[in-house]
Amino acid sequence: MSHFRFELEHVDAATGARAGRWVTPHGEVETPVFMPVGTQASVKGLTPDQLRQVGVQKILANTYHLALRPGSELIADLGGLHHFMGWGGPILTDSGGFQVFSLATLRKLDDDGVSFRSHIDGSLLELTPESAMRIQEQLGADCIMCLDECPPHDVPLEQLRESVDLTTRWAARCRDAHSRADQALFGIVQGATNREMRERSVAGLLPLDFPGYAVGGLSVGEAPAAMYQTLEWTIPLLPTDRPRYLMGVGTPTDLLESVLRGVDLFDCVMPTRNGRNALAFTSLGKLRLRNEKFKRDDSPLDPDCECPTCCQFSRAYLRHLFLTKEMLGPILLSWHNIAFYQKLMRDLRAAILRGEAAVFRSAQLARWNASP
Repeated sequence: MSHFRFELEHVDAATGARAGRWVTPHGEVETPVFMPVGTQASVKGLTPDQLRQVGVQKILANTYHLALRPGSELIADLGGLHHFMGWGGPILTDSGGFQVFSLATLRKLDDDGVSFRSHIDGSLLELTPESAMRIQEQLGADCIMCLDECPPHDVPLEQLRESVDLTTRWAARCRDAHSRADQALFGIVQGATNREMRERSVAGLLPLDFPGYAVGGLSVGEAPAAMYQTLEWTIPLLPTDRPRYLMGVGTPTDLLESVLRGVDLFDCVMPTRNGRNALAFTSLGKLRLRNEKFKRDDSPLDPDCECPTCCQFSRAYLRHLFLTKEMLGPILLSWHNIAFYQKLMRDLRAAILRGEAAVFRSAQLARWNASP
């Protein structure tokens, strides 16, 4: 019996938005879903119980960072990533491919793989498709990713073609090296914002028959309109009976637009990173809590939110925490932002099941855009 099962409950005929259910070894995930990022086996400032309290179903951790410290062997010896971080729900691990892009000054890339000089102590870490699979098998996440190259969005065409073909070759090696049946290995479609290269990438990956497919290489500097257009080219090429994951995206607007183009899974550091910097995502738009206008504002952060932050604390108090550099401020705002993203996905899912995905998007965008 398979450890995984993906079922579509409804597909919106007008937009392609999908409501589904993905069964994994550590629980069911209702899609569309947003995964908070726990890069180093921790969603910054929040406990697993706090995440569960606001409806988080699945989280992401990072192969590169965990391989550096504490090491995948140690995590395996201590019972695997779920036990190590005290999170019993599904986990996805990135392969380290994004670090090929983000740590370009610290790495050396060739056909065999990529070698990094650690940003921590300068020690050498070598990632090949085979070692990326070994590390992720030791970590034990439910969903794991092929090693890929994520090039800048504006590289020359010939370089982009070489990158796409390298990602395809690495994907085949990852598939051959992967041995755990209780992990779903996703292939990653690359190609920047070039339609021909996206089609080339999909054509190379589909014969490898992965249980899910990710779209990488977006939200790396291109305009939002270019990202949405790329999804319109790419998503229809992917199998309809498997989860579709857009990596590293994004803003609430990005989530709405991408779901209505057929995407099922998302991750991004944006809710917690902005929360640590006094920016809240709310039903009324973005609020910057250091603003003087909140000094005497005794109202809840978001009147439409039932998270613990909004139920217990005022905007004035949250502003005070940031101005006095109290660590509670970033915690409470990160908690709210995660709750906001979870509610947005739940409400959007309900709208898809009602056949009202486009209506929901229009109403949300109108409300956010009307906010001062």
